[in-house]
Amino acid sequence: MSKDNPNWERETITELAWEGLREKRRARRWSIFFKLLMFLYLIAVLFAFSDWPKTDALPGKSHTALIKVKGIIADGADASAEQINALLRKAFSSHNTKGVVLEINSPGGAPVQAASIYQEIRRLRKKHKDIPLYAVVSDLCASGGYYVAAAADKIYAAKASIVGSIGVRMDSFGVTRLADKLGIESRTITAGENKALLDPFRPENPEQRAHLQNMLDQVHQLFISDVKAGRGDRLKTDAPGLFSGLIWTGEEAKRLGLIDDFGDTDFVAREVIGEKTVVEYEGKKDLLEQLTSDFGGVAGEMMKKFSAALFDKTPLPR
Repeated sequence: MSKDNPNWERETITELAWEGLREKRRARRWSIFFKLLMFLYLIAVLFAFSDWPKTDALPGKSHTALIKVKGIIADGADASAEQINALLRKAFSSHNTKGVVLEINSPGGAPVQAASIYQEIRRLRKKHKDIPLYAVVSDLCASGGYYVAAAADKIYAAKASIVGSIGVRMDSFGVTRLADKLGIESRTITAGENKALLDPFRPENPEQRAHLQNMLDQVHQLFISDVKAGRGDRLKTDAPGLFSGLIWTGEEAKRLGLIDDFGDTDFVAREVIGEKTVVEYEGKKDLLEQLTSDFGGVAGEMMKKFSAALFDKTPLPR
């Protein structure tokens, strides 16, 4: 090798020196990367546990408050009475709230939960008479979802929205004949002749069924009474099947007085409330949900830019 290239020792030493510099540069890049990652993580944790509403508006600016009622209305769900009522109180208590939009996309849920939200809306409307509340139907506003909407000053929907289902249901089933065929024997032991109510392995008891039907009828009447109180004379109460559990399109719902007009959240904020700046009020999520949903997009974009800057392929001088 020395005969072919008399400077091979010098070139080898030089190459080793440059390789050492490149290794140091790589180590420095990784050090910066992990420091930035830790910094972003700490910011994400602070962001996740903060209680800020999601908005592009400046703090203290007048806005339309948006609260979403999405999915099943039930205890422990995102649309629970505890969650929604807390957001309603927060929105109404803000001096910058010009109006509240309750955006609903729900098939319904527990009557007690829906009634609780209904009553809280009525209470807050009475207390804050200068702040209107409008319900906006997205795809579906049925059963308990409509129960909640009925408390609003006005209800808006799309022509193709599904609205209604003013009724109450309780699901049950029986497998007595199937159990007999399979040789399955129920050995449920109770104290109290009605304790095994709705046991699918026992034949239906007419007296128990009548009791349950009476209970559902009472809840149904409470539902109807609150809808009538909320909608007033706008509701076509003499319309056939109005309280039978039927559903209608938004277009038909308007004719029946179930909704007032057509429009989405942006329309109501801009044209009805008169404040196009919309601030979404959200409930607290657990750390993982918050990091992945609220901060994930921002952090991902920042990491992409940092990575591009840190790991560019600019060659070292040779």
